[in-house]
Amino acid sequence: MYRLNPALADFWKTRKPYKLLKGGRFSSKTQDAGGMAVFLARNYSLRFMCIRQFQNRIADSVYTVIKEKIGAAGWDDEFEIGVSTIRHKTTGSEFLFYGIARNLNDIKGTEGVDICWIEEGEGLTEEQWSVIDPTIRKEGAEIWILWNPHLATDFVQAKLPLLLGDDCIIRHINYTDNPFLSDTAREKAERLKEVDPDAYRHIYLGVPYDSDDGAVIKRAWIQSAYDAHLSIEADWTGRKSVGYDVADDGDDKNANAGIDGAVLCLLDEWKGGEDELRESAARTKLNAEKIDADVIGYDSIGVGAGTGSHLNSMGWRRHYKFNAGAKVEKPEKNYGDTKIKNKDFFANLKAQAWWLLADRFRNTHLAVTKGRKFRADEMISIDTGRVDSALLERLAVELSTPLRDYDNTGKVKVESKKDLAKREIKSPNLADAVVIAASRGMLARVSITDML
Repeated sequence: MYRLNPALADFWKTRKPYKLLKGGRFSSKTQDAGGMAVFLARNYSLRFMCIRQFQNRIADSVYTVIKEKIGAAGWDDEFEIGVSTIRHKTTGSEFLFYGIARNLNDIKGTEGVDICWIEEGEGLTEEQWSVIDPTIRKEGAEIWILWNPHLATDFVQAKLPLLLGDDCIIRHINYTDNPFLSDTAREKAERLKEVDPDAYRHIYLGVPYDSDDGAVIKRAWIQSAYDAHLSIEADWTGRKSVGYDVADDGDDKNANAGIDGAVLCLLDEWKGGEDELRESAARTKLNAEKIDADVIGYDSIGVGAGTGSHLNSMGWRRHYKFNAGAKVEKPEKNYGDTKIKNKDFFANLKAQAWWLLADRFRNTHLAVTKGRKFRADEMISIDTGRVDSALLERLAVELSTPLRDYDNTGKVKVESKKDLAKREIKSPNLADAVVIAASRGMLARVSITDML
C-alpha cells in the first residue's frame, strides 16, 4: 500500500476550487497527486481530466503514475486499465488524458469534470487558462496545478495566484519535506548544493529565475512558435535541411533537427561515441531521407570534422560545415535594421546563427500575438504533431537557457558550453542542431545541379 506525504495532508483536505502545488525536484508533488487521485476515484464517483502541454503517447502523461499507485495498493482488479483511459469498476470514476499545446480546443466539449489535474504547469499560458478554467464548471469541481518554478514572470507563478485570490490554496514543497526520498536522490541534491548553490536553489528548492531577459531566445517566443504554421498564413514549407550536432565526449549526445522550409519537423537524439561516428552519420542520413531533405549541415569542430567524409562514402554529398568559432558570414553587410556591420556586431559564426534564429522566433511571436506580418523565411514554426513531445520540451529549455555574452571588444556571443557547465547545464545538443539546420540559407551553397 502506498502512503501520502504527511506534509501535504492539510493541502489535500482544504476545500478550495483551485489547488496550486509547486516546488523543486524530488518533492513528491506528482506522486502525491497520483495517490490522492486514486484514493478519491476508489471511494467516490468522479471524472478526472489529466492534462499537460504535450502528449504524443499515453506514457507521456500521468497515466503511468496512476497505474503504479493502483498496483502498489493492490487494487488492480478494481480498475479497468485501458489503452488510453482508466476506470473504477464500482464507482465509475474515470481518468481522461489530454495534451493541450496543440489540442486546446478539444477539451472545451469535455463535460462533467470533477477534478482537472494540470501537470508541468510552468508552461501554462494565459490563453490556455482562458479555455481550461470555464470548462471546469461542475459544482464542487477542483483544478490542481503542479509545477517546478521556472521564471518568476511565468503566468502560473506571477499572475494566476492573483487572479484566483482566496479561491486557491498554494503550497510550496521541496525534497526536504519528502519523508520517502531515497538516500541516493537526497545525495544528488546535496552534491549540487556544494558545487553550485544557485542551480541547487532553482532545481531542488524551486526558486524561480528572475526572468529570461538575459537569454538569447525567450521562452515565450518559443511557445508562440508551436504550430504557428497552422494559424499564420505564409508560404511555410520549402527546401528541407537537417542539422547534425556531433557528440563531443562520453557524456555528450548526438542530435538531429529537421526543418521543412521554416517548419521544424524532426528531432532526434542518441548516444554515440567517437568510435561510432560512421554509425551516427548513417543515422543522420536516414533522418534526412525520412523528411526528403536536400542538404545536411554538421558541426565540423573536433570529432565532427570527418562527418563530411563519412557522408560522402555513403553517397550523400549535399552537406555543409558549421564551425561555431568561424568568422561571420557576409561581414560587410549590416545586421538587420541596424547600421552595424555583421563583423562588428557578432563575435563569431555561432553568435550570428543564434541571433538570426532568435530574430525568427521573435518575429513569429509578434505575428502570433500582435498580428505583425513577416515572410515565412523570417519566422519559424514547430510542428508539435511530428516532433517527440519529450524532446520538444527539452528543446524549449535548451533554446531559452544560453545567455547573451560579450567578448573583450564588445561583440555579442552566446554563453559557452564551458560556462553552461559551470551552471550544471548540459550541452544544448538539440538546440545546436536546430541552429545548424536553420543556418542552411546562410551556409549552404547552391550547386549548378540545383539551379538546372
